[in-house]
Amino acid sequence: MITVNTLSKHSGVAAHTVRYYSRIGLLNPRRDPNNGYRVFDSADLNRLRFIRSTQHLGFTLNEIFEILAISQKGSSPCQRVRDMLSRRVCENQRKIDELVRLQARMEKTLALWRHLPDSGPGKNGVCRLIDSANAALDAASYEMTGEGHYV
Repeated sequence: MITVNTLSKHSGVAAHTVRYYSRIGLLNPRRDPNNGYRVFDSADLNRLRFIRSTQHLGFTLNEIFEILAISQKGSSPCQRVRDMLSRRVCENQRKIDELVRLQARMEKTLALWRHLPDSGPGKNGVCRLIDSANAALDAASYEMTGEGHYV
């Protein structure tokens, strides 16, 4: 039996994270009857390593709970894991596409701003650069994607 700090050292996971995982039920340590400390065993160390590996692949704690629950019922969670990861890959691609479009807008705006002088507040009373960017973006002939996003 090992303590939180020892489990933390063996797993490379911060002690406060081990305590948090215990508090939310991802880990289920026993209590030492002599001092009330949480104590863990090698199965807890393996479970903690599984949790961290799963997080490294982008799974949320709620998804990890679901995966563990399926497994604890004696079923294979593999198909559910594939489905989750497939959905996440699609979500991430959409986010990447949005970031690429945002990057292009930012670069175009920065190029515009390089030629504008600093000046007092614009019509919104804050920053003429933002006002000029909005006007330029509104007037520019940006292509719309099929999803209604500006490119």
